[in-house]
Amino acid sequence: MQLGAPYAAALKFETYPAAPQIEGMWVQALRKNRSENGAFMEYLRLGEEGVQNLPGVLVPRQISVSWAAPGRINAFHIHVKQEQNEIWCVLSGQLVIWLVDCREGSATLGVKRKLVFSGEQPMLVHIPSGVAHGYQAGDQGATLIYTMDAQFDLADPNEGRLPWNFFGDELWAEDRG
Repeated sequence: MQLGAPYAAALKFETYPAAPQIEGMWVQALRKNRSENGAFMEYLRLGEEGVQNLPGVLVPRQISVSWAAPGRINAFHIHVKQEQNEIWCVLSGQLVIWLVDCREGSATLGVKRKLVFSGEQPMLVHIPSGVAHGYQAGDQGATLIYTMDAQFDLADPNEGRLPWNFFGDELWAEDRG
């Protein structure tokens, strides 16, 4: 198909490369069972050795819920004082999640990974210790449930902070097509 010159000059095509991988990070879909009177979903199944039926091992020590106001950016935090791995799941609303591998010696040091999670199609993401993580809530806000293998210590928080734009303002820029 032949286009007029100004349109042909401005035309770009999308590419769909594989998502960058971060060592130790994984994503797993959950099954939301719907019926005429609502829905049911199993979040985590626990056994003596920790969470069952996942690609990795995590022994829960704390489960927390966070409610994000519409448009809220909560970034970046990172756990470095002691190992703290997390599993996140968005229950309602939508979060744009960014993960950046900051671990010295990691094969994926510096790799950035963007995820878009929503309560409509719940997913789990495992965030290894040393991977910076943050999110921006969608227009309706969001509810996030997360499981950690270390307990929060108010006297000595393991919640290091990097500025919200440490990895670039463009991470949080609105996608305008």
